[in-house]
Amino acid sequence: MPGNSFGTLFRITTWGESHGEAVGVVIDGCPPEIKLDESVVQDMLDRRKPGGSAASTSRKEHDKAIIMSGVFNGLTTGTPIMIIVKNSDVQPGSYKKYADVFRPGHGDITYQAKYGIRDWRGGGRASARETIGRVAAGAVAKALLDREKIAVSAYTIELGGIKAEMRDPGAVSGNMFFCPDMKAALKMEKRINDVKKKGDSIGGIVEIIAKGVAAGLGEPVFDKLDADLAKGLMSIGAVKGVEIGAGFKASALLGSENNDPITPGGFSTNNSGGILAGISNGDDIVIRVAVKPIPSIEKEQKTVDLSGKARTISVKGRHDICAIPRINVVCESMVGLVLADHLLRQRAIGR
Repeated sequence: MPGNSFGTLFRITTWGESHGEAVGVVIDGCPPEIKLDESVVQDMLDRRKPGGSAASTSRKEHDKAIIMSGVFNGLTTGTPIMIIVKNSDVQPGSYKKYADVFRPGHGDITYQAKYGIRDWRGGGRASARETIGRVAAGAVAKALLDREKIAVSAYTIELGGIKAEMRDPGAVSGNMFFCPDMKAALKMEKRINDVKKKGDSIGGIVEIIAKGVAAGLGEPVFDKLDADLAKGLMSIGAVKGVEIGAGFKASALLGSENNDPITPGGFSTNNSGGILAGISNGDDIVIRVAVKPIPSIEKEQKTVDLSGKARTISVKGRHDICAIPRINVVCESMVGLVLADHLLRQRAIGR
């Protein structure tokens, strides 16, 4: 089956291409009487919108959310919710020169292999613009989670090799990279500008924390909460790695060091990242994702064309230097969608 849908009870289907008429999402399974209007969705989309940082593309999109169905008098009705965002600043002609050439790092060559045809206008479905539907759906999930006092947040802990040494929540909204360390944020800005001058791009690491998640969410064996979180986050185009809790560091620990001691007041450490045996344990859920460098760069790269002939390519145009910080709200949305789905699945068993 085509992989354009995600979730079981809280299920979304995204649609649209980068330079098509519009992009959007259909959300099925949202309970009725959840407070929702376009301003709630717009607040989330504005965090993803281009132009917010030195790392961002110069493409200008208003990304105005229009709710087409499923909401009446500011409340969800329980029927499918459709949200559409029209593409306005499209320039498909600027991609025509790449119509018969595969851009390194992009999905051009794999989409061609799979379908025998591809939308070369900015990458089509493989474009990061597809994530608008995820963020719009994430806003609906957030409205549901807010009612349960579950809060999900995402922030940058590394960019281009520069690491945040502090975790100051108050600093996150005070810099363009949503970094919890102001000193590190200043270094990140310099790093971005240096890389931009060289016609290259960089990646980084985003940390996502979910607070207020009750114990018991998750479905053994193949629908573990951490498995679904990993799948949701790995489905984001620029994400190449996911770790939960201690993550890869756990491989270097002894069992006595990695286990989280249980006390009458709860767990004394959180190496598990809030999940044990695929089920939430009531602690904060802590996730980190590795974000790859943007593949569209001005530096010349070797490639081939449709006929297999060797070519050299330099990708010029309106591209991000780094997916961070725009990807942060996408990560936050995917975590929210998984939690909303598992919350409804838990209720389905009467708990």
